[in-house]
Amino acid sequence: MRKTLALLFFPIITWAQTNTEIYLFDIASEKGKLKVVNGKNISNNNGYDSQPHFYNDNVVLFASSRRGQTDIGNYNIKNRELSYVNSTPQGGEYSPQRIPNSKNVSAVRLDNDGKQRFYEYNFKTGKDTELIKDLVVAYPMWYNKNTLVSSVIVNDSLQLCISDLKKKTNTLIAKNVGRSFHKIPNSSLVSFMKKNGENWEVWSLNPQTKETKFITITGQAQDICWLPNGTILIPNENSIYKFHPTKDKGWSVFHQFQDENINKISRITVNANASKLAITAEVSPRYLAEEQLEAYNKRDIEAFLKPYAKNVKVYTFPNTLNYEGIDEMRKRYTPFFENTPDLNCKVLKRIVKGNRIIDEEYLTMNGNNFKAVAIYEVTNGKISSVYFFR
Repeated sequence: MRKTLALLFFPIITWAQTNTEIYLFDIASEKGKLKVVNGKNISNNNGYDSQPHFYNDNVVLFASSRRGQTDIGNYNIKNRELSYVNSTPQGGEYSPQRIPNSKNVSAVRLDNDGKQRFYEYNFKTGKDTELIKDLVVAYPMWYNKNTLVSSVIVNDSLQLCISDLKKKTNTLIAKNVGRSFHKIPNSSLVSFMKKNGENWEVWSLNPQTKETKFITITGQAQDICWLPNGTILIPNENSIYKFHPTKDKGWSVFHQFQDENINKISRITVNANASKLAITAEVSPRYLAEEQLEAYNKRDIEAFLKPYAKNVKVYTFPNTLNYEGIDEMRKRYTPFFENTPDLNCKVLKRIVKGNRIIDEEYLTMNGNNFKAVAIYEVTNGKISSVYFFR
């Protein structure tokens, strides 16, 4: 029987540079039940941090933005220290993973000129070596030291591919696949995600025989991981759901996070013995509202525009569209900032509800004081709509 859970859709062929963080948790057993405890933000970085991977039980790798680029972050759990495996000014690294039977790591590199290739990086020096030529790897997973299972870009779509690095062969297996690959516990199989209509499905792959089989439906979610006992975990908003394909009749809540900063969970992974859990989550929308407010008071136009989406819509409540687009916003606010030296806005009260922020504001401009209310709506890590009450 197919099991369904309607979840959030995540684009597959994109490197979405939203403000995300990596959170690390312990998984503890209490009275026979698993609990998620002792959470910490291990990236703590203003920018894109995603795709966590356990190098071993003490090190978490992830893609991390710094100095205008994306490098391979290396977090030491015992020392609580973050360092970087590499520095690539000409591009950015994504999907870092340890190569089996090696201390080195691999990553997909997207260069500034648009070239996307798959590289090996020396764990100590960061020196890179291209691993697969003439194949655009998007989301990889090592099956063993010579076999890579991945989704590759073919004619603007993602296809499942098995690459034999020793024989230098690439075999396409299936179309319309996603980004989440994992070894299935207690088997020689790999799970992959496949799109069927509006739903994502979990399938298994036998890399030796190339045989694939349907496992279950995850609705619009394409990020999963497996616990050693064969349970699948999938994220949705601020919760994680669980489902065992042979034991459970439906999905149930594994854990719901209460931290305001854990929103729209996407990437999820556990270490080998499932004692630790790492996730990617968007920060609280309040930070975007605060970021634009600080820039507003400084009359810094570029910093003010940074939290907004390119196609932002600005309304007078409830639904009168005043204008649309960040270029129009720049056109309106640039002279306003230049000609209003006493400009100031204080938030009297702020309410955060889901992806919306409601601010009661006290404004000063051109010697006048008045109150206003603004609602900011956040989509994909940017302010996508603003509603003003006056």
